[in-house]
Amino acid sequence: GKFLGEMVKFCKADLGMESVTIVSNGSLITRRWFEEYGKYLDILAVSCDSFNEEINRKIGRHAKGKNHIEILERVRGWCLDFGVLFKINSVITVHNYDEDMGSVIESLDPVRWKVFQCLLIDGENAGENALRRAEQLTITDDQFEAFCKRHAHLTQFVPESNDKMRNSYLILDEYMRFLDNTEGTKKPSKSLLDVGVENAMNHAGFDERMFFKRGGKYQWSRGDTRMDW
Repeated sequence: GKFLGEMVKFCKADLGMESVTIVSNGSLITRRWFEEYGKYLDILAVSCDSFNEEINRKIGRHAKGKNHIEILERVRGWCLDFGVLFKINSVITVHNYDEDMGSVIESLDPVRWKVFQCLLIDGENAGENALRRAEQLTITDDQFEAFCKRHAHLTQFVPESNDKMRNSYLILDEYMRFLDNTEGTKKPSKSLLDVGVENAMNHAGFDERMFFKRGGKYQWSRGDTRMDW
């Protein structure tokens, strides 16, 4: 926790980044961490694919001896106490596409609920060289659309289909290379440390139009968004 906290502090205090976000399952976050590093963090996004513990077990999200809803409620409370924006990310698969999450989301009231259609990426979660295979978890576009219609009334709801997600992110790996996903696999550019940002971005496969279409630009700094959720 301390190593991550120091990274967050460096990004905000030394680099002056407009927005610093952590994505976590929330299970190892403590109030003490917030006390020391919360002021440097803009958004904490907690991954939660289901509010049913049996479904979490099927997906592989279940933390032994822990209740995910209780974790979410605890982390949400700390975010409120320390002025950090609370966000939830969910990946929709064959195990949860027919779940109604509306009432729990309304109760937790995140500033943003990002809902992703399960996306296959060759070499990452699909194909012979994948560390973990997810082909059996994918759903159809119609199934994802049905889930979206069920939750469209929620103001925090931000759905991302495979088409919206595929090329609308700029992703850097540990070698500072942009990862191009236009062909269904993460193809690395040359490192921006070697060729510069502009040159490297020419090989990122980034779709700016889709970035705006999926709502990629929003109020993402703690001082810009309501804190009384």
